[in-house]
This record gives sequence, structure tokens and C-alpha cells, in this order.
Amino acid sequence: MLLFTVMRILICLVSVLFMMIFAVFGAHANILIGGEDIYTVEKGDTIELIASKLGVEKKTLLKDNQLDPKTRLQPGMKLKVNTRKIVPKLISDGIIINIPDRMLYFFKDGALDSYYPLCLGMPITQPGLGKIEWKTPEGRFKVTGKEKDPVWRVPKSVQLEMELKNKPVEEMVPPGKGNPLGRYAIRTSMPAFLIHETIWPTSIYRYSSHGCARMLPKHMESFYPKVKRNIEGEIIYMPVKIALIDNKRVFLEVHRDIYKKIKNFDEEAIKEIERSGLKDMIDWEKVKKAIAEKKGIAEDVTDEEKIKIALKGQSILEQSILEKMSSYIRTLFTQENKK
Repeated sequence: MLLFTVMRILICLVSVLFMMIFAVFGAHANILIGGEDIYTVEKGDTIELIASKLGVEKKTLLKDNQLDPKTRLQPGMKLKVNTRKIVPKLISDGIIINIPDRMLYFFKDGALDSYYPLCLGMPITQPGLGKIEWKTPEGRFKVTGKEKDPVWRVPKSVQLEMELKNKPVEEMVPPGKGNPLGRYAIRTSMPAFLIHETIWPTSIYRYSSHGCARMLPKHMESFYPKVKRNIEGEIIYMPVKIALIDNKRVFLEVHRDIYKKIKNFDEEAIKEIERSGLKDMIDWEKVKKAIAEKKGIAEDVTDEEKIKIALKGQSILEQSILEKMSSYIRTLFTQENKK
């Protein structure tokens, strides 16, 4: 009976400890992917294609390598790249798509299995199409089916676009080289939202689709076999991500509010950081710079002195709770032995 009581108390106290630490450091995935690297230019590469392959902004590639936009790349050239990102959310199994960072994160057996850059829905519908929107929707979904060599049944809105551009209006496109769905399509419970291969590789890491998620052919070849029917997913909108890495470095990643969903972006970004529980560990000048530039890269915004103080406080808090747990358990055993 005593052992059972002690176990219950231990579970409660440990839960309190984790809740207190959670309150201090916030609800973050706290996982980084990618990083600084050197990319060797391959035959046929352009700045646009490299940006699509790696999931980085074209302008950042140009700036980091001091290249003119008109520069012709030669095979063998070395380019500095930074693909560092913060995983926005952790789940046990399934798919997370974050619209502002144009990335798909695939989880399996409680861990991040793989991640891929995407092309998502364009923010502005073309003139003449009225209230039609092609923004990628937010929300939860399930995978309802998979198709190899799919037929593209052209939506009415896209048929109208074809007509406005004086192109032949097609209702159905058979499998083949001209099919925008490529060789693989994953259908979902969201109306008209597919995850599919693309025949336009340089569209990846841009917002130029009619709402679907496009993926590079080599990435879809890897992703398609992993996805099973009824697997769950979620599309989120998180332009500001912050993470505490290895309990000693704070990283901040800021993207554009591409769909103009946030009234005062800079103010909301500051509030998001303050809500994170990490505001006392960061260099605010670095934070303001990251918010202004919106590079879409996870940047180190740690304040060395502040984080030492914060982590020391965390250590004292944990030690205090552990000491109280130990004292309480000793008291229970003493009382039991006197009976």
C-alpha cells in the first residue's frame, strides 16, 4: 500500500516539475533541420532551381554568394547555402505543412522521418476571376487515396483561367509529360487539395500553385511510398518560429506573412516571442533584425549572459522541487515504519 502511494506521489510531483519547466520554456518543437553548407553546382543548375531543391530564397542565395542575378552558373562552382529551419510542430505520425515556410514535415513512429520544400497556393488571384482564391487552405485532413500516373480533372476555376489567357480549355488531362500532377498524386479529405509531383521544378519553394502542394520529382519518389491511406495531416500558418536548442541556444525563424493574415506583423511577432517563455534569453537587437529581414532562416538570437542567468534559475528550480520530493518521500517512510 505504501509503495503504491509513493508511486502516485512521485508521478504527481514529476508532472508538476515538467509543467513548471514547460511554463518557463514554452511549447516548442525545439528541433532544427538543415544548416550551413556548401552546394556544388550540377549541370543544368540555375539559381532558381538550386533555391527550389534546397528550400531557400533566391535573393538570399544571391546575396550570400555575392552573385549578380544574370550570372550563369558553371558545373563545379561552390555556393554557400543555409537551409537551417525550425520544425514548427511535433506529432507522433502524419504530415505537417507550414504555409509560410513552404515545407512538409513527415513524422513516423514518434520522430521526424523526412521533410521537403513545396510549392503552395498563390496569394493573389489573377484579374478577371472575381472572388476565386487559390490560397492553400489551413486545417486538418486525412489521406484518402494515392494515384500513380493520375488523370488531372481540371477545376472550373482553372478552366476559366485558361479561357482568360486564350489557351485551349481542357476538362481532363491524361497521364503523361504535359500533366501538371506529374507521376504521383496523393489525395486528401480537403476538397481539391492534393500533394503531387510537379513538372515545373523551379516553382518549388514559391507560391504559384492553384492551392495544391507541389513537390520535386525526386522528393515525391521518396515520399510517396511512405504515405498510407487514412494517415492524418494538418496545414498550419506559422510565420514566426522560435526554439531552444540543446538547452543553451535560442533560434528564431521569421517568414513573410504571405497571405496577409496578420494585421500588424512586427507587433505580433514580438508578442509571439514574449509568449514563448524565452524572451529573457535573447538579444533583442538580433530579434528586431530577423523580424525586419524575414529571411526564412533559423537564426541564433541568443544573449550569452541572459541565457546563463535563465538556465541557472531553471537549475535551482528543478533542484528545489527534487529536494522537496525527496524530503516528502522520506517523511512517508518514517511515518510508516513507526506504525
